[in-house]
Amino acid sequence: MRVLVIEDDQVVADYIGKGLREASHTVDHAADGKTGLFLAMSEHYDVIIVDRMLPAMDGLKIVQSLRAADNHAPALILSALADVGERVTGLQAGADDYLVKPFAFSELLARVEVLGRRHHGSRGFTESVLVVADLKLDLLSREAERGGRKIDLKPREFRLLEYLMRHADQIVTRTMLLEQVWDYYFDPRTNIIDVHISRLRRKIDEGSGPSLIETVRGSGYVIRDT
Repeated sequence: MRVLVIEDDQVVADYIGKGLREASHTVDHAADGKTGLFLAMSEHYDVIIVDRMLPAMDGLKIVQSLRAADNHAPALILSALADVGERVTGLQAGADDYLVKPFAFSELLARVEVLGRRHHGSRGFTESVLVVADLKLDLLSREAERGGRKIDLKPREFRLLEYLMRHADQIVTRTMLLEQVWDYYFDPRTNIIDVHISRLRRKIDEGSGPSLIETVRGSGYVIRDT
């Protein structure tokens, strides 16, 4: 799933992001309310995690704005405000769930995945399948195939391919891949990206048509809908 985390506490945001990525989810982060609302309105997310108290725009206002714009992506509010009245206010604003800080990550993950499954079920199964040319990636069954041929992917390869396919026809830099797929925020000179791309490309192209993953010299990679 693709998850947006709107959280101004960098330590908390990193903690959530690391855990979600380890669970094979794709994570975007916004550190203030206005940026978070912009991302939520301009991109597709399976679940949005929103801190209650944020700079620039309050978490409740974000949820209310999304619902007013007919955006029904599941929203989970995180808050240090634990009393019943605050929880009721959050749910009445349009949030789908409310979790009090401090929290156990295992509970957060369970709630996020339940919200994601409900959302996919309400919109139909096809939303969970990414397609680029004759390549298909099923996000629920965790299976990949090209032209009817099954492709055996390791967890990291699956996450790498998912990120590329979600950004089809867009150049994805090595730094972006390190941050989003490996959760690395340093050493952009590592060749770990090139090694995994090479393996992934071989698996995808074996016995199939033209190569879908293109290396853009000096920039990164792009998967094209040829």
